[in-house]
Amino acid sequence: MRGGEEAEASSRAGCLVPSTMPTADRRRLCGVNRPRHLHPQHPERSEMSDILIDYDVDVPMSDGTILHADVYRPGTGQGPWPVLVQRSPYGKRGFITKDFIDVLSVAAHGYIVVLQDTRGRFASEGTWKPFDFEVSDGRDTVEWAAKIPGSNGLVGMFGMSYTGSTQWTAAISGAPALRAITPVMTWSEPLDGIHRRGGATELGLNALWTLFTGPSHLPRLHSGRELGAAFHSLVTDFDGLRDRGYWELPTGKLPLIDRYGGPDIGTQAAVADPGADFPHRVRGKHHDIAVPSLSVAGWYDVFLQGTLDNHVDNLAAGNTAKLVIGPWTHLGLHTSGGGVSGEVNYGLSTAPTSMFGTSLTDLEVRWFDHWLKGHDTGMLEEPPVKIFVMGTNVWRDENEWPLSRVVDTPWFLQPGGGLATNEPAPELGETPDDYTYDPADPVITRGGNLFMSPEFPAGPFDQAAAEARDDVLVYTSEPLTTDLEVTGRIRMRLYAATDAPSTDWVARLCDVDEKGVSRNLADGIIRIQAEPDSVGAYDIDLWSTSNVFLAGHRIQVHVSSSNFPRWDRNPNTGEPAHEATTFRTAHQRIFRDHVRPSHIILPVIPQ
Repeated sequence: MRGGEEAEASSRAGCLVPSTMPTADRRRLCGVNRPRHLHPQHPERSEMSDILIDYDVDVPMSDGTILHADVYRPGTGQGPWPVLVQRSPYGKRGFITKDFIDVLSVAAHGYIVVLQDTRGRFASEGTWKPFDFEVSDGRDTVEWAAKIPGSNGLVGMFGMSYTGSTQWTAAISGAPALRAITPVMTWSEPLDGIHRRGGATELGLNALWTLFTGPSHLPRLHSGRELGAAFHSLVTDFDGLRDRGYWELPTGKLPLIDRYGGPDIGTQAAVADPGADFPHRVRGKHHDIAVPSLSVAGWYDVFLQGTLDNHVDNLAAGNTAKLVIGPWTHLGLHTSGGGVSGEVNYGLSTAPTSMFGTSLTDLEVRWFDHWLKGHDTGMLEEPPVKIFVMGTNVWRDENEWPLSRVVDTPWFLQPGGGLATNEPAPELGETPDDYTYDPADPVITRGGNLFMSPEFPAGPFDQAAAEARDDVLVYTSEPLTTDLEVTGRIRMRLYAATDAPSTDWVARLCDVDEKGVSRNLADGIIRIQAEPDSVGAYDIDLWSTSNVFLAGHRIQVHVSSSNFPRWDRNPNTGEPAHEATTFRTAHQRIFRDHVRPSHIILPVIPQ
């Protein structure tokens, strides 16, 4: 692409960056990636492998705002064709949008593919306010797509994360042309995994996401030297997240969002009004949905439980629903280097290009062929659920989720750091375990269901650093004599007391191998207000997993009061974390006696 053309494309995409930046970086940030050979009769159309691409097609919304989309059409064959839509805030030519699914092969298979910039992003008009317009814009876009030249009137949607949410919101809108969706790794309840978790702020996710979307939005806020200064400030904040940004006070507010000046993913709104009816909430709205769904989840994804909940609720609403769960992190489906998650290699069968003998693109095409082309692909005759069982590292078909054959089995915290299925005996007394939590010295995040700055990778990792701390209580079972499968949702009932008016309780489940290496499987947090020194019973949701604890391995539970910077620190003062600028230490007590038997509930699959 020549310099003038590139500048024009960048400008039209709403992504003006300093002209001194290397061309490759400018292209990457702006999502500019046009084919080199333009169609001679259509300056805005190109031919690529018998695919016709129309760029920046106007998509009018009902309020008059014009969104823009690139439209990929089959270059050969006879239409009409069904239409597949992805609505993305990350740039319709960016890697997150185009590398997630093989757009060219899907178009060649006989689909019109529409990649659209959401409102206020890149080439689209309007104000960028995450989530606020996605229901109405989704409806308008689907109805537009059903009527474009070459369309057979049937529309499907695809995408992950935010673009998975835009599928659910379009389905909630009741767009009649929408016939099938394939949401991957997205949420259901915004206060359970995107803005908040157990009352704490998802600090790591929100800081990263806000700054990640910032470069393409700054040109809408600034120009000239002011733009250069704002861009420099944002990059400095992004690079300094680990050592500075995550630690700024107030701990739950993220001052870097104020410095940036653009919209955040919604943390500030959730802090201001936790009871708001967020426009991207799916939970409780499935009764408005009449669309079959193929959901894809990852055991180490930041939106794991939301994806599972959406599947369950869509099925309960009377819709056809299928589910695939692999050992993936949030960006695991973007990688192509095998089946590695965290520091564990789960095998080539989990790689995104060869999942259980196929690819994600192949799986979705089979789904859409059934619903949009009327082809018998055999998908509905196959079991509706496919899960990857970690530990044994195998794929397994299931007829339901959650599994009805699960036996919820309590494992009780024992004296001396033990963990066993027998309840503490009455004669053991009521001496609690205790520790001191200092929010100025929190337990540092190491792996898990997260999406944070690069210094904090997601997935399973050795938890030795956490185990060695005085403010982490560790409870470990004896070596198992036989394999033990845990598949389903995990909960912990914690009997605890603090001398502070407010604090956090964090629980983590780990698998300890024969060498003594403990790796995280699931965790959860709850933020509480309590009368100081009063004993309360607290239920912590650790979400879900599927793992076989092999014979010779041990089950381990951690109890602490922080997992930072994944979640913000509770200052222990009773002040809201988004307002507090001072800390106090808290003396914490965990009870494990016959009257107050703290325990974790594991969903065990009988042998």
